Amino acid sequence: MPNIRFNYLYRDGGNYKIFGNIVFKNHLNLPLQYIQPQIVSNLIDETWFYAEKWKLPILYCNLSIDDPTWHEFESIEYTKAKGTTDISEFLQLFADA
Repeated sequence: MPNIRFNYLYRDGGNYKIFGNIVFKNHLNLPLQYIQPQIVSNLIDETWFYAEKWKLPILYCNLSIDDPTWHEFESIEYTKAKGTTDISEFLQLFADA
């Protein structure tokens, strides 16, 4: 199976958005149907997360008092792009929490 692209974004208090993604290797050939529920069940209100807690790059800079510090999960998808760490290591963060 191909690697997994995790797509997310940061939305500031003025609704300006910064989009980002990270590509994970998928050595265990985990299907999206397995990965997505693992992620969604650990989101705040099935939408938000703190990037630093999930060990993902932070997309914001120069926060103002009206800006949140959480990020928004967008989607996951298969990709042929080269991955960094394995998706199973990422999912292990939730099991360890």
